[in-house]
Amino acid sequence: MSVFWAVAYASFGLACALSGTPLFGGDGRVSCALDRAAVAVGALTALVCGAVLRYGLRPILRVLLWLGCALTAVAAFSLLMDVITLVFGEGVDDWAAAANRTLAGVGAVLLAATARSDRRPTRGSAAPAPSSAPARVQLASCAGTVAFLPYAAMKLIWACGGTFAGMGKEEMLAISERNGASGVWLALESWGLDATVLLAALGVFLLWGLVRPWGQVFPRWAPLLHGRRVPRWLPLTPSLIGAATLAPYGVLGLAYCALATAGVTTMRKGDFHTSGDALLVSWPGMIAFAVHGVALTVAARSYWLRTRPIGPLPGHTG
Repeated sequence: MSVFWAVAYASFGLACALSGTPLFGGDGRVSCALDRAAVAVGALTALVCGAVLRYGLRPILRVLLWLGCALTAVAAFSLLMDVITLVFGEGVDDWAAAANRTLAGVGAVLLAATARSDRRPTRGSAAPAPSSAPARVQLASCAGTVAFLPYAAMKLIWACGGTFAGMGKEEMLAISERNGASGVWLALESWGLDATVLLAALGVFLLWGLVRPWGQVFPRWAPLLHGRRVPRWLPLTPSLIGAATLAPYGVLGLAYCALATAGVTTMRKGDFHTSGDALLVSWPGMIAFAVHGVALTVAARSYWLRTRPIGPLPGHTG
Protein backbone atom coordinates (compact mmCIF):
# COMPACT_ATOMS: atom_id res chain seq x y z
CA MET A 1 0.00 0.00 0.00
CA SER A 2 2.82 2.42 0.84
CA VAL A 3 4.45 1.78 -2.55
CA PHE A 4 1.23 2.64 -4.40
CA TRP A 5 0.83 5.79 -2.31
CA ALA A 6 4.43 6.87 -2.96
CA VAL A 7 4.06 6.41 -6.72
CA ALA A 8 0.76 8.32 -6.68
CA TYR A 9 2.26 11.15 -4.61
CA ALA A 10 5.31 11.45 -6.86
CA SER A 11 3.08 11.42 -9.96
CA PHE A 12 0.79 14.07 -8.50
CA GLY A 13 3.75 16.26 -7.62
CA LEU A 14 5.29 15.79 -11.07
CA ALA A 15 2.03 16.69 -12.81
CA CYS A 16 1.72 19.86 -10.74
CA ALA A 17 5.38 20.77 -11.29
CA LEU A 18 5.06 20.37 -15.06
CA SER A 19 1.83 22.37 -15.18
CA GLY A 20 3.18 25.11 -12.91
CA THR A 21 0.58 24.44 -10.20
CA PRO A 22 1.92 25.35 -6.75
CA LEU A 23 1.37 22.61 -4.18
CA PHE A 24 2.25 24.74 -1.17
CA GLY A 25 0.77 28.07 -2.24
CA GLY A 26 2.68 31.09 -3.42
CA ASP A 27 4.48 31.41 -6.71
CA GLY A 28 7.91 31.88 -8.21
CA ARG A 29 11.10 29.87 -7.70
CA VAL A 30 10.27 28.83 -4.15
CA SER A 31 6.98 27.28 -5.27
CA CYS A 32 8.70 25.38 -8.11
CA ALA A 33 11.39 24.13 -5.74
CA LEU A 34 8.76 22.88 -3.28
CA ASP A 35 6.89 21.07 -6.04
CA ARG A 36 10.11 19.31 -7.03
CA ALA A 37 10.72 18.47 -3.38
CA ALA A 38 7.33 16.75 -3.23
CA VAL A 39 8.28 14.69 -6.29
CA ALA A 40 11.60 13.79 -4.66
CA VAL A 41 9.90 12.70 -1.43
CA GLY A 42 7.45 10.53 -3.35
CA ALA A 43 10.20 8.95 -5.45
CA LEU A 44 12.42 8.36 -2.42
CA THR A 45 9.68 6.72 -0.39
CA ALA A 46 8.69 4.55 -3.38
CA LEU A 47 12.25 3.24 -3.61
CA VAL A 48 12.44 2.69 0.15
CA CYS A 49 9.09 0.88 0.33
CA GLY A 50 10.12 -1.27 -2.64
CA ALA A 51 13.35 -2.14 -0.87
CA VAL A 52 11.38 -3.11 2.25
CA LEU A 53 9.28 -5.53 0.18
CA ARG A 54 12.42 -7.08 -1.32
CA TYR A 55 14.90 -7.08 1.57
CA GLY A 56 12.74 -6.73 4.66
CA LEU A 57 12.70 -3.91 7.19
CA ARG A 58 16.43 -3.22 7.60
CA PRO A 59 17.52 -0.57 10.15
CA ILE A 60 18.56 1.95 7.48
CA LEU A 61 15.26 1.46 5.67
CA ARG A 62 13.37 2.08 8.91
CA VAL A 63 15.26 5.35 9.39
CA LEU A 64 14.43 6.44 5.84
CA LEU A 65 10.76 5.55 6.37
CA TRP A 66 10.60 7.71 9.50
CA LEU A 67 12.33 10.51 7.59
CA GLY A 68 9.70 10.27 4.87
CA CYS A 69 7.00 10.19 7.53
CA ALA A 70 8.35 13.40 9.09
CA LEU A 71 8.56 15.17 5.73
CA THR A 72 5.04 14.20 4.71
CA ALA A 73 3.72 15.21 8.13
CA VAL A 74 5.21 18.67 7.59
CA ALA A 75 3.65 18.80 4.10
CA ALA A 76 0.26 17.93 5.65
CA PHE A 77 0.37 20.97 7.94
CA SER A 78 -2.99 22.82 8.19
CA LEU A 79 -4.96 19.83 6.87
CA LEU A 80 -7.40 20.38 9.75
CA MET A 81 -7.98 23.95 8.57
CA ASP A 82 -8.83 22.62 5.10
CA VAL A 83 -11.38 20.24 6.60
CA ILE A 84 -13.00 23.02 8.63
CA THR A 85 -13.06 25.36 5.62
CA LEU A 86 -14.59 22.63 3.45
CA VAL A 87 -17.31 21.87 6.00
CA PHE A 88 -18.23 25.43 6.99
CA GLY A 89 -17.07 27.43 3.97
CA GLU A 90 -17.76 27.44 0.27
CA GLY A 91 -14.69 25.33 -0.46
CA VAL A 92 -10.97 25.36 0.22
CA ASP A 93 -8.86 28.26 -0.99
CA ASP A 94 -6.55 26.11 -3.13
CA TRP A 95 -7.68 22.65 -4.23
CA ALA A 96 -4.23 21.55 -5.39
CA ALA A 97 -2.66 22.52 -2.07
CA ALA A 98 -5.51 20.84 -0.17
CA ALA A 99 -5.09 17.65 -2.22
CA ASN A 100 -1.36 17.73 -1.50
CA ARG A 101 -1.96 18.05 2.24
CA THR A 102 -4.49 15.21 2.16
CA LEU A 103 -2.14 12.91 0.25
CA ALA A 104 0.73 13.87 2.55
CA GLY A 105 -1.37 13.11 5.63
CA VAL A 106 -2.29 9.68 4.28
CA GLY A 107 1.35 9.08 3.44
CA ALA A 108 2.52 9.98 6.93
CA VAL A 109 0.18 7.34 8.39
CA LEU A 110 1.15 4.67 5.85
CA LEU A 111 4.89 5.27 6.21
CA ALA A 112 4.64 5.16 10.00
CA ALA A 113 2.69 1.90 9.78
CA THR A 114 5.31 0.43 7.43
CA ALA A 115 8.13 1.52 9.73
CA ARG A 116 6.42 -0.35 12.58
CA SER A 117 5.20 -3.30 10.52
CA ASP A 118 7.55 -5.73 12.25
CA ARG A 119 6.05 -4.75 15.60
CA ARG A 120 2.46 -5.58 14.82
CA PRO A 121 0.69 -7.72 17.41
CA THR A 122 1.01 -11.44 16.93
CA ARG A 123 -1.96 -13.67 16.38
CA GLY A 124 -3.76 -14.23 19.64
CA SER A 125 -2.81 -10.87 21.13
CA ALA A 126 -5.46 -9.30 23.34
CA ALA A 127 -6.52 -5.72 23.91
CA PRO A 128 -5.68 -4.49 27.40
CA ALA A 129 -8.44 -3.53 29.81
CA PRO A 130 -9.65 0.11 29.51
CA SER A 131 -7.53 2.33 31.69
CA SER A 132 -7.03 5.96 32.65
CA ALA A 133 -3.99 7.95 31.61
CA PRO A 134 -1.39 8.84 34.27
CA ALA A 135 -2.12 11.89 36.43
CA ARG A 136 0.35 14.12 34.56
CA VAL A 137 -1.37 13.35 31.24
CA GLN A 138 -4.78 14.13 32.73
CA LEU A 139 -3.31 17.37 34.07
CA ALA A 140 -2.25 18.24 30.51
CA SER A 141 -5.82 17.51 29.41
CA CYS A 142 -7.12 19.89 32.06
CA ALA A 143 -4.81 22.58 30.71
CA GLY A 144 -5.96 21.86 27.16
CA THR A 145 -9.57 22.25 28.29
CA VAL A 146 -9.12 25.42 30.35
CA ALA A 147 -7.12 27.04 27.54
CA PHE A 148 -10.27 27.19 25.42
CA LEU A 149 -12.32 29.10 28.00
CA PRO A 150 -11.11 32.64 27.09
CA TYR A 151 -11.46 31.82 23.40
CA ALA A 152 -14.98 30.44 23.88
CA ALA A 153 -15.95 33.46 26.02
CA MET A 154 -14.75 35.84 23.29
CA LYS A 155 -16.68 33.99 20.60
CA LEU A 156 -19.82 33.77 22.71
CA ILE A 157 -19.73 37.51 23.38
CA TRP A 158 -20.00 38.08 19.63
CA ALA A 159 -22.54 35.31 19.08
CA CYS A 160 -24.79 36.68 21.83
CA GLY A 161 -24.76 40.22 20.48
CA GLY A 162 -21.97 41.76 22.57
CA THR A 163 -18.95 43.78 21.48
CA PHE A 164 -15.32 42.72 21.79
CA ALA A 165 -12.23 44.31 20.25
CA GLY A 166 -14.44 46.96 18.68
CA MET A 167 -16.55 44.42 16.78
CA GLY A 168 -20.18 43.46 17.27
CA LYS A 169 -22.29 40.51 16.16
CA GLU A 170 -23.67 42.11 13.00
CA GLU A 171 -20.24 43.22 11.86
CA MET A 172 -18.79 39.76 12.49
CA LEU A 173 -21.64 38.17 10.53
CA ALA A 174 -20.95 40.53 7.62
CA ILE A 175 -17.24 39.65 7.70
CA SER A 176 -18.01 35.92 7.77
CA GLU A 177 -20.35 36.28 4.81
CA ARG A 178 -17.80 38.34 2.89
CA ASN A 179 -15.10 35.73 3.58
CA GLY A 180 -17.21 32.96 2.08
CA ALA A 181 -18.71 31.29 5.16
CA SER A 182 -21.31 28.64 4.38
CA GLY A 183 -24.99 28.94 5.13
CA VAL A 184 -24.56 26.50 8.02
CA TRP A 185 -21.87 28.69 9.60
CA LEU A 186 -23.95 31.86 9.20
CA ALA A 187 -27.11 30.17 10.50
CA LEU A 188 -25.31 28.95 13.63
CA GLU A 189 -23.92 32.41 14.32
CA SER A 190 -27.32 34.03 13.80
CA TRP A 191 -28.73 31.60 16.38
CA GLY A 192 -26.02 32.53 18.88
CA LEU A 193 -23.98 29.36 18.29
CA ASP A 194 -20.44 29.97 17.12
CA ALA A 195 -19.21 27.06 14.98
CA THR A 196 -15.64 27.30 16.25
CA VAL A 197 -16.86 26.98 19.83
CA LEU A 198 -18.74 23.81 18.87
CA LEU A 199 -15.55 22.50 17.26
CA ALA A 200 -13.64 23.39 20.42
CA ALA A 201 -16.19 21.39 22.44
CA LEU A 202 -15.61 18.40 20.14
CA GLY A 203 -11.86 18.86 20.63
CA VAL A 204 -12.27 18.78 24.40
CA PHE A 205 -14.50 15.68 24.14
CA LEU A 206 -11.83 13.98 22.03
CA LEU A 207 -9.10 15.01 24.45
CA TRP A 208 -10.84 13.43 27.45
CA GLY A 209 -11.77 10.36 25.46
CA LEU A 210 -8.04 9.77 25.01
CA VAL A 211 -7.28 9.85 28.73
CA ARG A 212 -10.34 8.22 30.31
CA PRO A 213 -11.45 4.55 30.11
CA TRP A 214 -14.76 5.45 28.39
CA GLY A 215 -12.77 6.49 25.33
CA GLN A 216 -11.78 2.87 24.70
CA VAL A 217 -15.24 1.25 24.58
CA PHE A 218 -18.44 2.22 22.81
CA PRO A 219 -21.11 3.73 25.14
CA ARG A 220 -24.47 2.28 26.07
CA TRP A 221 -26.36 4.64 23.77
CA ALA A 222 -24.79 2.83 20.79
CA PRO A 223 -26.89 -0.37 20.99
CA LEU A 224 -25.22 -2.21 18.13
CA LEU A 225 -21.73 -1.43 19.41
CA HIS A 226 -22.26 -1.27 23.17
CA GLY A 227 -19.41 -2.93 25.03
CA ARG A 228 -17.19 -3.34 21.97
CA ARG A 229 -13.71 -1.89 21.84
CA VAL A 230 -13.19 1.36 19.94
CA PRO A 231 -10.73 0.79 17.06
CA ARG A 232 -7.50 2.57 17.95
CA TRP A 233 -7.40 4.49 14.66
CA LEU A 234 -10.81 6.09 15.31
CA PRO A 235 -9.71 8.55 18.04
CA LEU A 236 -6.03 8.62 17.05
CA THR A 237 -6.58 9.83 13.48
CA PRO A 238 -8.36 13.11 14.35
CA SER A 239 -6.08 13.53 17.36
CA LEU A 240 -2.92 13.37 15.28
CA ILE A 241 -4.35 15.64 12.59
CA GLY A 242 -5.44 18.14 15.23
CA ALA A 243 -2.16 18.00 17.12
CA ALA A 244 -0.07 18.35 13.95
CA THR A 245 -2.08 21.44 12.97
CA LEU A 246 -2.95 23.20 16.21
CA ALA A 247 0.32 22.79 18.12
CA PRO A 248 2.71 24.36 15.57
CA TYR A 249 0.10 26.91 14.45
CA GLY A 250 -0.55 27.98 18.04
CA VAL A 251 3.09 28.01 19.13
CA LEU A 252 4.19 30.09 16.14
CA GLY A 253 1.16 32.31 16.60
CA LEU A 254 2.06 32.92 20.24
CA ALA A 255 5.58 33.91 19.22
CA TYR A 256 4.13 36.36 16.70
CA CYS A 257 1.75 37.80 19.32
CA ALA A 258 4.62 38.19 21.78
CA LEU A 259 6.71 40.05 19.19
CA ALA A 260 3.77 42.28 18.31
CA THR A 261 3.06 43.00 21.98
CA ALA A 262 6.74 43.90 22.53
CA GLY A 263 6.62 46.25 19.57
CA VAL A 264 9.16 44.29 17.54
CA THR A 265 6.64 43.82 14.72
CA THR A 266 3.16 45.08 13.90
CA MET A 267 0.16 42.81 13.94
CA ARG A 268 -1.82 42.89 10.71
CA LYS A 269 -5.23 44.30 11.43
CA GLY A 270 -7.01 42.07 8.90
CA ASP A 271 -10.77 42.52 9.26
CA PHE A 272 -10.43 44.47 12.51
CA HIS A 273 -10.35 48.24 12.90
CA THR A 274 -6.85 48.45 14.38
CA SER A 275 -3.77 46.30 14.89
CA GLY A 276 -4.42 46.48 18.64
CA ASP A 277 -7.88 44.96 18.17
CA ALA A 278 -6.42 42.16 16.05
CA LEU A 279 -3.78 41.48 18.71
CA LEU A 280 -6.40 41.41 21.45
CA VAL A 281 -8.32 38.74 19.54
CA SER A 282 -5.22 36.76 18.58
CA TRP A 283 -3.96 36.11 22.12
CA PRO A 284 -6.85 33.91 23.35
CA GLY A 285 -6.98 32.09 20.01
CA MET A 286 -3.28 31.28 19.88
CA ILE A 287 -3.19 30.25 23.56
CA ALA A 288 -6.11 27.87 22.97
CA PHE A 289 -4.58 26.34 19.84
CA ALA A 290 -1.10 25.95 21.30
CA VAL A 291 -2.06 24.47 24.67
CA HIS A 292 -4.80 22.23 23.27
CA GLY A 293 -2.52 21.04 20.47
CA VAL A 294 0.24 20.10 22.88
CA ALA A 295 -2.28 18.42 25.20
CA LEU A 296 -3.64 16.41 22.25
CA THR A 297 -0.11 15.28 21.43
CA VAL A 298 0.52 14.12 25.00
CA ALA A 299 -2.90 12.45 25.31
CA ALA A 300 -2.61 10.70 21.93
CA ARG A 301 0.78 9.26 22.87
CA SER A 302 -0.62 7.98 26.16
CA TYR A 303 -3.64 6.46 24.39
CA TRP A 304 -1.36 4.76 21.86
CA LEU A 305 0.77 3.21 24.60
CA ARG A 306 -2.13 2.20 26.86
CA THR A 307 -4.13 0.51 24.09
CA ARG A 308 -1.32 -1.49 22.49
CA PRO A 309 -2.32 -5.16 22.21
CA ILE A 310 -0.54 -7.36 24.70
CA GLY A 311 1.14 -10.66 23.80
CA PRO A 312 -0.67 -13.94 23.22
CA LEU A 313 -2.72 -15.05 26.16
CA PRO A 314 -1.27 -17.91 28.27
CA GLY A 315 -2.15 -21.23 26.74
CA HIS A 316 -3.01 -19.71 23.36
CA THR A 317 -2.26 -22.20 20.59
CA GLY A 318 -2.56 -19.74 17.66
